[in-house]
Amino acid sequence: MISARQSLRLLRVNVVLVRHGLDEIVLATHLFRPVRYLVYLSPFYWFRDKSIGRGERIRRALEDLGPIFVKFGQVLSTRRDLLPLDIADELARLQDRVPPFPGVEARAMVEAAMGQPVTALFAEFDERPLASASIAQVHAAKLKDGREVVVKVLRPGVERNVRADLDVLYLLAGLADRYWKDGRRLRPLEVVAEYEKTVLDELDLVREGANAAQLKRNFEGSDLLYVPEVHWDLTRRDVMVMERIHGVSVRDIATLRARGTDMQRLAENGVQIFFTQVFKHNFFHADMHPGNIFVGVDDPKKPVYMAVDFGIIGTLSPRDQHYLAENFLAFFKRDYRRVAELHVESGWVPAGTRVDEFETAIRTVCEPIFNKPLKDISFAQVLLRLFQTARRFNMEVQPQLLLLQKTLFNIEGLGRELYPELDLWRTAKPFLEEWTRERVSPRATLKRLLAGLPVVREFILETPGRINAILRRLAEDGEGNRAAEQEQLREAARERHRHQYQAVAGGALLLGGLVLLGLGTTPLWLAAAPAVAGAVLLLWGRQSA
Repeated sequence: MISARQSLRLLRVNVVLVRHGLDEIVLATHLFRPVRYLVYLSPFYWFRDKSIGRGERIRRALEDLGPIFVKFGQVLSTRRDLLPLDIADELARLQDRVPPFPGVEARAMVEAAMGQPVTALFAEFDERPLASASIAQVHAAKLKDGREVVVKVLRPGVERNVRADLDVLYLLAGLADRYWKDGRRLRPLEVVAEYEKTVLDELDLVREGANAAQLKRNFEGSDLLYVPEVHWDLTRRDVMVMERIHGVSVRDIATLRARGTDMQRLAENGVQIFFTQVFKHNFFHADMHPGNIFVGVDDPKKPVYMAVDFGIIGTLSPRDQHYLAENFLAFFKRDYRRVAELHVESGWVPAGTRVDEFETAIRTVCEPIFNKPLKDISFAQVLLRLFQTARRFNMEVQPQLLLLQKTLFNIEGLGRELYPELDLWRTAKPFLEEWTRERVSPRATLKRLLAGLPVVREFILETPGRINAILRRLAEDGEGNRAAEQEQLREAARERHRHQYQAVAGGALLLGGLVLLGLGTTPLWLAAAPAVAGAVLLLWGRQSA
């Protein structure tokens, strides 16, 4: 049942779609079939610019629909395994274009969350936002001790609005899945479900703070990545206070070059950070688009990445880490059979998949990539091609790999924008080979064994008790079984005795009745009675036996 609010929101969505020449989507939804002919009366239908491609039309429509739909488009752009490339490329251009909400409201929200006036918490609080996005906006402030911080505040009513828009997205996705000819292939319901998990996680700033703290510990003492400190005493679910960083936006390439930044080192460090997070720490920043990255250039020859916005974090299981590293190495060795075997061994494709057919499909799709120099080969495209090929063999969706793919696209695109000659393979290959060697080295094996010793120790200590319990249970079961068997034997003996008694009694009555009948001195009815009773007893006993 669609609520009045949903109906109004859905109507607005459809008006925007028609205005941007996406009337085929409106016409495809049976919900509007009774009034579908009204679309042809719309001036937007007759006077639209037909030179604009479908990808751009979809992007513009999402921008008009508001911040939640913009963010959904950003997430959707990472599903290159599902979307046509022209649409994915256009959606990748989406940026948050959200007007800020009043600073007075931000101040009030901080005070409500903290239970104190802003003047008691900060020496300064700037009501003019530094940045405004779809989920939150950021204000500059200064602590009482003079330290500069930023205060991140969720937009007023954002959770209510997000959930309302999610309901509409699910409704639209359901209609598209049912009626749109490409709906089943693009799996819109699945895409919305992935987006829902991502966006709802971003609504908890305590969770984001915890992600930042873990990432900071992982890179403690490193000159690759700097993560600002979280002020936990001033952090709540809808307000977070962090150290303020001062760096150059990674998008400001002109300023970076003017400062004399070593662009090659900066680009290669980005790749190093990605593989370190994925394979060494198994905890990676999954929203590393240029808007969330700054560069510290105090020493331009040793530039340092500075990250913000930790709402989306990805992890992999050790099994996924291993198979992903092996896949990359096998691919660049052109060992397509090993790539196919790894997909089956990992469980990413069904166990019954024919490896030889899968190998042929991978070779057909991926071999043309090697016509280019290694430095021009895109890791993200490699991963995309592998997933696209695997989908033909019923590869199950792996959400953790999709986050990884999205991050890899961001890092690779950024790296080549900073330094067009970036050779990802030259940077990544030694890292992957070293990680693989370390994983199977005696030291790593011993480390894993030692890590499992506490579990083994507890198992050994608990074993005698477990054995006693098992033996006691078996003994009890055995005694119970013997008792049951004895009772069955006794019952059988009683049954035999009963049958014997019936046979003796019946035979005696039958014999007595026959004797009386033979003598002829007893009335017929009286002589026949015991004979009949005896016969009945004999027959009953025979049937019971």
